[in-house]
Amino acid sequence: MASLLRQIVAGPRARHPEAGLDLCYVTDNIIATSGPSQTYPQRAYRNPLDRLVAFLDSKHGKNWAIWEFRGEGTGYPDELVYNRIRHYPWPDHHPPPFRLVPMIVASMRNWLNGNDLDADGGGTDDGKNKLVGKILNTWKDKKSDRVVVVHCKAGKGRSGTMACSYLIAECGWTPEQALARFTERRMRPKFGAGITIPSQLRWIGYVDRWTKAGKKYVDRGLEIVEIHVWGLRSGVKLSVEGFVDGGRKIKVVHTFTKKERTIVEGNAPGDNGVLDMFYDMTGYVTNSIPTQQVLDEAKQVDEVNGINSTATSPDPPTGSPVTKSSRSSTPKLISKVSRKSSKDSLSSNRSTTGNGTTSKSTDDTSPSSPSSTKNDADPEPGGMAVIFKPKEPIKLPNSDVNICIERRNRAPSSMGFTMVTAVAHVWFNTFFEGNGPEQDGNPTQSGVFEIDWDKMDGIKGSSQKGTRAADKIAVVWRSTSPDGEVKGESMPSVDSPVPQMPAADWKGGNDEDPDNERHLGLRVKSPDSADVSQASSVKGEVIGEAKHKGKEIQDAVMAAGSDANEDPRDEAERKHSSEEKLEAYAEKLPKPEGNS
Repeated sequence: MASLLRQIVAGPRARHPEAGLDLCYVTDNIIATSGPSQTYPQRAYRNPLDRLVAFLDSKHGKNWAIWEFRGEGTGYPDELVYNRIRHYPWPDHHPPPFRLVPMIVASMRNWLNGNDLDADGGGTDDGKNKLVGKILNTWKDKKSDRVVVVHCKAGKGRSGTMACSYLIAECGWTPEQALARFTERRMRPKFGAGITIPSQLRWIGYVDRWTKAGKKYVDRGLEIVEIHVWGLRSGVKLSVEGFVDGGRKIKVVHTFTKKERTIVEGNAPGDNGVLDMFYDMTGYVTNSIPTQQVLDEAKQVDEVNGINSTATSPDPPTGSPVTKSSRSSTPKLISKVSRKSSKDSLSSNRSTTGNGTTSKSTDDTSPSSPSSTKNDADPEPGGMAVIFKPKEPIKLPNSDVNICIERRNRAPSSMGFTMVTAVAHVWFNTFFEGNGPEQDGNPTQSGVFEIDWDKMDGIKGSSQKGTRAADKIAVVWRSTSPDGEVKGESMPSVDSPVPQMPAADWKGGNDEDPDNERHLGLRVKSPDSADVSQASSVKGEVIGEAKHKGKEIQDAVMAAGSDANEDPRDEAERKHSSEEKLEAYAEKLPKPEGNS
């Protein structure tokens, strides 16, 4: 029974024919496996830890070591794998903080070349001499057969990203060759690619550029200046996230409110799109983007002195330093000066949807138009062209940025739920978007990262994003480090110790990713989101009740819309009745701390 469960959970992933475990040999010295477990119920459907250790012992003796990437915790203590383990954790379904990539690749290289794991933790000259000696002895020892075992949760996204990164950086493989090999060895035939998350594929493109440019990288602090959105639907929440705790956790740095959005051009698409919503959610519109297309865009460059570059530097925002850009093309941003020029810009920058159609441009609206009136009353108004500008600077301590989009629809207040119809996010790194590899580790000081909706990451590593929340976004960023102050750092050399990161609590409960709570469908409403969530709008709740409670309540809502004719006594009675019903229903709802 347990074996059957493991086969079902492994799904499209290939199992080792001899061991019967969910693992594969990507190459002779790189093994990818799903996260093992020593406790039930996980042990019943995942690799039993004792069986995995027994298999590795029988095949490789003492010549194996584990590299784990689980921000949620390994599920076992280090002692059960002889402490032969290196920790570089980050949350599931995301790319790694890029500063971890050189550490992981270098530590894998040193182990395969003869270094002991504990030697990488020291920094003394004696430790360096021992390291060089061990590597020389390993080269002389023809019987050496060391292997690296990489694992995350499923042994697919995070493990595949680092396995492919090693093959690119240390073995000279192209991204296409590395991805094809990982898919061939890790997946069952005709069950899709091994790595499918667009941001992880973008990182593999970054690794290729980093390798070609001499493996120099520098982490800079940065500021998100503005976010421009085309085709923004109503009810959309936009937030900025970044890595904290050495990459083990993701933190929401800022969530935009209504006061921080400027509607340059109104007439939000999809305002009457109930049929479109069901059409999208039933799967008639595909959100998946071919792997090669994502890779090509991560590597796409203009020819600059025979070297490729992906950075895009805009006209710097007011107050930002002026830098020289090596890119010949600059993405067009939404103009805040002329509504007519904004419309022209949109017409030339229409994004293409998954079915090959282009979004329609609408006529500009005057401030007195019905759409403008609707936007004024809507807590999360949309528009054909919208600019999000924070009141206070949004600053991140490193170069990795995650932009999250979530769309919510009104739900009746009596239900106590909100309907989430779209969830998507995208990671990018400003060192690479700022042309760092092609400028000897000195990226430009500002730039713009732009992406279409269809190319963003879906929910928990899938291509599913729900209904369309926007057509395209452009993120305006700038470095907070003075130009030339921060220099590029090379990957640790073979005679240098390589640090590892603090491990997440192996027992779990690390709260590593706020995106774990994001999903489509009904969700319990939170008072904390009243300023950013359309579903928490009082007016939206009253209108939602009217649709379900008949003409009597409808008449009351219409009266509520006319403040001049409002009877305070009627309003108090309705409010009292509504609150009683809400309180009674709220008692039945599931609570985070559990129901008594």
